[in-house]
Amino acid sequence: MKTNYLVALVAGGLLLAGTASVQEKKIKRYNLPPAVEKTVAAQSAGATIHGFSMEKEKGETFYEAEMTVNGHSKDVLIAADGTVVEVEEQVALDSLSPEVKTGLQAKAGKGKLVKVESLTKKDKLVSYEAQVVTNGKKSEVQVGPDGKPLAHEE
Repeated sequence: MKTNYLVALVAGGLLLAGTASVQEKKIKRYNLPPAVEKTVAAQSAGATIHGFSMEKEKGETFYEAEMTVNGHSKDVLIAADGTVVEVEEQVALDSLSPEVKTGLQAKAGKGKLVKVESLTKKDKLVSYEAQVVTNGKKSEVQVGPDGKPLAHEE
């Protein structure tokens, strides 16, 4: 009984902590504002769209479109006025520069790099992010476009 209460308390605390900064909810395409819809149409040409979400962060509303284009994932974060804020796009590990591969692997340690995404903000490549599996546990690492460690996560 005591253990169940503790588990519920911890889970509730984690749930509250996770929702305190960003509130995200799934939405349908017809719920997108016209400016966002126009951007989605341009960004998703030739893609298969998997879904949309709306999130509020620091009083601002953003929309995210999740899609697959040419066999890889692409997530586009769009401001309410239709401006592209951020693009996360899967990239092939063998397409990365030696510096980026080395930087990601150095941060991953003995872990295996399983998926790499480029992160672009305001039309500028700001980092590469890799999903890592180490002894069955998943984590993420980031490096700058030059493969060097970042001062802060993007």
